[in-house]
Amino acid sequence: MDITKLSICEILQSFHEKKFSATELTQAYIKNIEQNRHLNAFITENFDIALDQAKISDNNIAKGEFRDLEGIPLAIKDLFCTKNIRTTCASKMLENFIPTYESTVTKKLLDAGAVFIGKTNMDEFAMGSANANSYFGKAINPYQRKNSNEELTAGGSSGGSAVAVSANLCAGATGSDTGGSIRQPASFTNLVGVKPTYGRSSRYGMIAFASSLDQAGVLTKKVKDGALLQKIISGYDDKDSTSSKQLVPQFDKLINSNLKGKKIGIADEYQIEGMPEDILKLWDKGKEMLKKNGAEIVKINLPHTKYCAAIYYIIAPAECSSNLARFDGVRYGFRCEDKNLSLNEMYAKTRALGFGKEVQKRILIGTYVLSAGYYDAYFRKAQQVRRLVVEDFKKAFEKCDAILTPATPNPAFSFDEMKNFDPLKIYLNDVFTIPANMAGLPALSVPAGFDKDGLPLGLQVISKNFDEQTMFDVAMAIEENRGF
Repeated sequence: MDITKLSICEILQSFHEKKFSATELTQAYIKNIEQNRHLNAFITENFDIALDQAKISDNNIAKGEFRDLEGIPLAIKDLFCTKNIRTTCASKMLENFIPTYESTVTKKLLDAGAVFIGKTNMDEFAMGSANANSYFGKAINPYQRKNSNEELTAGGSSGGSAVAVSANLCAGATGSDTGGSIRQPASFTNLVGVKPTYGRSSRYGMIAFASSLDQAGVLTKKVKDGALLQKIISGYDDKDSTSSKQLVPQFDKLINSNLKGKKIGIADEYQIEGMPEDILKLWDKGKEMLKKNGAEIVKINLPHTKYCAAIYYIIAPAECSSNLARFDGVRYGFRCEDKNLSLNEMYAKTRALGFGKEVQKRILIGTYVLSAGYYDAYFRKAQQVRRLVVEDFKKAFEKCDAILTPATPNPAFSFDEMKNFDPLKIYLNDVFTIPANMAGLPALSVPAGFDKDGLPLGLQVISKNFDEQTMFDVAMAIEENRGF
């Protein structure tokens, strides 16, 4: 038995039955990482720290003291600050930054007994949909098309986390989702990707991209694993003014795939021109799976969905231009050391050399839409449309309990294909995932099938604010009926 292929829940059960130790499991994952460095999943490897943590877990297990994640090796997206462990955000700007504090999400995982095996690759400052914008190089999808050795993207920005879980380099991973950065990589790599309600997870210690959109979530092999990890990282934090005081249910223990009495909404607005036939068929198959478990399929309308990608690429860059203003070479991070520079020259050279092209592009767009004369025309108008998107979902949820959509408009694509893409095509990879971020809703991508080339495809489940339980229930129904 290859213990690295087990789900988190299966590993925990094996620990209870003393089938293998946390140290043995951690060593097995380390061996896999060493044999798969070509995938470039990790920026920083924490093997010595991980083995020390595993020994502590083995001592606890020997004494019969089990925390919720005792001995579970996890990978951490490299925008979560980890005390005394390098945190780069995949940028030259933070290449050698070592935080002196722990993010709330990672502290909760450590307190639950998790083992941190490494910090994962990502798009620089979480800006991208292909993990091609990292200062440390691209992350490679472990899946390939039939009869092809072409390297495919794992999606972004949480591409490294997706690769690490999908290639059995860890049991689960954290991610962040601003416009689909967990769900799109999950769909591309045959994983469950969870984005909770905005405010469900603390953002303290997450290096910010767009503060009104960013939310911490997880990538796992199974729905129940995702429910367990999300339960652990959720909850109020007085260090984050946007975190919610809503009680966190026992998501993993309450999962019920019997959907009798539940209504699942289908919106025609998610059927876009040029979408592959494989994805349309999968969407239809998803409806049948849910009907099989007792759900009723109903039509809903989300008329402002078509504007979501456009307003996202106004609001997110505007917030990023503000958040990234702190990276000026003065207090921490990269600093241009050319001699005889004025203060303004030092700022300009530091930011020109420290940020990659995509980050620079979004900072410039954001500064433009916030500038005098353009604020009302762009940023204010985008916020007004965002309000309409929120209202659309409120009306839709008067008719249904959850919404089913495709997770992505296409399967994973190759890096060579990207070279010929219009930049808009990359941006539109998040066309199905962005609306949930705009409305602050919980959403999840669940593996549901494969295309004709053998590439994974996911379905997305969106539920009401702070009703992650229904989202997990619907996803579990798909997981049970998908047939692989």
